[in-house]
Amino acid sequence: MAQFERSKPHVNIGTIGHVDHGKTTLTAAITKTLGMKAYAKYTAYDEIDNAPEEK
Repeated sequence: MAQFERSKPHVNIGTIGHVDHGKTTLTAAITKTLGMKAYAKYTAYDEIDNAPEEK
C-alpha cells in the first residue's frame, strides 16, 4: 500500500448553504488567501463555478 507524505498540514473545509448565498465566493477567497501564502493553489471563482459538480 502507498504511503502518504505528510510534510504539509491539511485542512478539509465543507460548505453548506442555499443557492446564491456565497459558497463559491467564500471558497475562491479561501484559496486566494492560502495561495498568497504558498499553502495552496489559487482557484479562481470562474474555475470553481464551471466545474462539472456545479451543473
